[in-house]
Amino acid sequence: MKKNITLLAIICFCVNSFNTHAQAKKPTLIILPSDNWCTQRYFMTEFDNQGTKQKVPNYKQAFQEDTEIGQVISKIGGLLAKDFPLKKAEDELSNIESRAAEDNMTTNKSTGSYIAESQYDKLRKKAKADIIIKIWWKVNPSSSGKIIAFDIEAIDAYTSKQIAASSGFSEPNSTDIVPVILEKAILNHIEPFKAQLQNHFDDMFANGREILITIKRWNSWDKTLETEIDGEEITDYINKWMHKNTVQDRFNMSDATEDEIRFEQVRIPLYNTENQSIDAREFTKALQKYLKASPFNFEVKLMTRGLGEAILVLGEK
Repeated sequence: MKKNITLLAIICFCVNSFNTHAQAKKPTLIILPSDNWCTQRYFMTEFDNQGTKQKVPNYKQAFQEDTEIGQVISKIGGLLAKDFPLKKAEDELSNIESRAAEDNMTTNKSTGSYIAESQYDKLRKKAKADIIIKIWWKVNPSSSGKIIAFDIEAIDAYTSKQIAASSGFSEPNSTDIVPVILEKAILNHIEPFKAQLQNHFDDMFANGREILITIKRWNSWDKTLETEIDGEEITDYINKWMHKNTVQDRFNMSDATEDEIRFEQVRIPLYNTENQSIDAREFTKALQKYLKASPFNFEVKLMTRGLGEAILVLGEK
């Protein structure tokens, strides 16, 4: 009888484990042409980044003018969609365009400066995909038909770190169109690539998403980060808050002066209590509220760079 009960318990445990694994969340992906691909086809836009000329991919132009990119992304999406939820880049770009007019009307009151942001940064921020897949390919003619070289890489949308990559060549083909040839070529490499994606996401699920947080002070502020409040420096209060709120107490204080604290490799939960994705802004907003409350009562400005970096500036808002 005891053996039967034990066996039943083991079976139930295995079933529950299987269901839990089956219901585990998958990373959300978005697929884009690589910067190199856009450069080779002159789908680039130049803008002024605080006095420095910078070129960034113009995805909207690529989708509108190139005859292959939409089909290629659709084919690759088909290979990945069985295992991962996908966000369509063209749809996200359309949503961004609908907000463009509002952003264009947003100017700095004193200088008249406007918001400068590349399409890539907008996609990262608005789409909130966990992983960005970038694809590059080149068609090489041969006597046996077209041979396509390709590179496919996965970028963590929060840290901009490469987390998976694959490259190769297609078999010579003289009959199929480029998207079909490319799909067949990538199919031979897709399983290890998907495994890398899932391993990265499993690590985030267990150990938290990685972000960067910087604390600064306005030069007009009458305090520094070394100022003591009730016998402890402001830096110490912030450090204790990080210990309490990061996943498994994982973060690295890489720099700490009277004017700036820099936290790297900060691990935060993937989801809040409502099962919504958490980014650097949402996580750091809790620290902002902490510093605005007693015993500090500081004015604190919160700024972000993409999804994975947040900056708090103490002293003014």
